[in-house]
Amino acid sequence: MSKDFTFAIKSICFDEDYRPSDNTRITTNFANLARGTNRQENLRNTLRMIDNRFNALAHWDNPKGDRYTVNLEIISVEMSIDGASNGNALPLIEILKTTVVDRKTDERIEGIVGNNFSSYVRDYDFSVLLLEHTKNQPVFSTPENFGDLHGKLFKSFVNSSTYKEHFKKPPVICLSVSSSKTYHRTENKHPVLGVEYQQDEYSLTDEYFNKMGMKVRYFMPANSAAPLAFYFSGDLLSDYTNLELISTISTMDTFQKIYRPEIYNANSAAGKSYQPSLKHQDYSLTRIVYDREERSQLAIEQGRFVEEHFIKPYQAILEQWSANYPL
Repeated sequence: MSKDFTFAIKSICFDEDYRPSDNTRITTNFANLARGTNRQENLRNTLRMIDNRFNALAHWDNPKGDRYTVNLEIISVEMSIDGASNGNALPLIEILKTTVVDRKTDERIEGIVGNNFSSYVRDYDFSVLLLEHTKNQPVFSTPENFGDLHGKLFKSFVNSSTYKEHFKKPPVICLSVSSSKTYHRTENKHPVLGVEYQQDEYSLTDEYFNKMGMKVRYFMPANSAAPLAFYFSGDLLSDYTNLELISTISTMDTFQKIYRPEIYNANSAAGKSYQPSLKHQDYSLTRIVYDREERSQLAIEQGRFVEEHFIKPYQAILEQWSANYPL
């Protein structure tokens, strides 16, 4: 086919001075934290939590627990179709890149890219397409080929020269476990990732990420309240160093305590058999203000945006490309 997809990467530091631009549409969770009268205190406390968590896990040769700090970059990926967007590239996905700063040696250690994951097309799939498909349906089901296009777009980006020019290793995405599944503790324990959990069947999110070429394993790090879901494409345990893994754990465990305190800031840790619940009452709140309702509304708004500006205008091109791109 004549049409081809090209990707461009933009990055911005996520620090206490971070201010989302007025026209940004994809920095949802981050923009949420960086607005209002408490914006700088929100950001400062979030970053302090990440550093504290990192140093607690990277405790060797770190007697005062202050050796490391984590720098974060918001990576925004835009996509164009042979210039057909007339200079208006579609904001496709948003991920985080971690860099570990060793204060003892002044060394900057490259961390993991991925971590958080925000995607326009995923918002369309879950908040528009799936919502309309399941409306008034007595039995839950998904639309035909649900997640295929998104999975192929993601793999196209990760396999692109643009990705390889910027990042040395494949991404790792770290998300909350599903409240619809039960997880069982195993005897496997990793020195950094912690105790491994497994469940009997994959969640809809697990299946969706599988179409992105990513497997999933669930680990509960030391002093965490619940397992985290780690999505990866290679070998999670051998492809990444301890400090790389700790950069992801400290970042995403902190964000999940803010986003889902009922699960990740619970006052008691997950047991041998564990089903997460957002209705759980025995938890503590962080000192960080986060508007979860706004995030849900933005998912629908962004899903409608991508439907209007991407799915419908380029439907024929996308269908042809998707049919010829291996999943």
